[in-house]
Amino acid sequence: MPKEVVYTLDAVPPLKTFSQAIISKGFVYVSGNIGCTNDFQIVEGGVQGQTVAALESIRKILHAAGSGLQHVVKANVYLTNLADFSEMNRAYLAFFDENAMPARTCVGVASLPLGASVEIECVAELPDA
Repeated sequence: MPKEVVYTLDAVPPLKTFSQAIISKGFVYVSGNIGCTNDFQIVEGGVQGQTVAALESIRKILHAAGSGLQHVVKANVYLTNLADFSEMNRAYLAFFDENAMPARTCVGVASLPLGASVEIECVAELPDA
């Protein structure tokens, strides 16, 4: 079964060098999302506002793929300042069932596109695959 490109106008558009997501072998691989608007302006509210915006974009992409945040099995979070870890977590926790949190890695990075503070990518199951 060939891979399938996922695209939705509802989420932040991808650059020409990557897709919003790819479906392959029963999983959705969502590219990294930063907290920006569809016209690539970083949202207000610091790391919490950016985390919410990134996860809302991911939610829309997963929906377009036939999945959802409840099906995320692994997330990777990139922070430009690890001192923002607690604030990011406060926003992040609102998007997932506390009794079924996905596996996750969080790493500190030197910089992110557009000066963002956080970027999130994930892998989710397709419920009917």
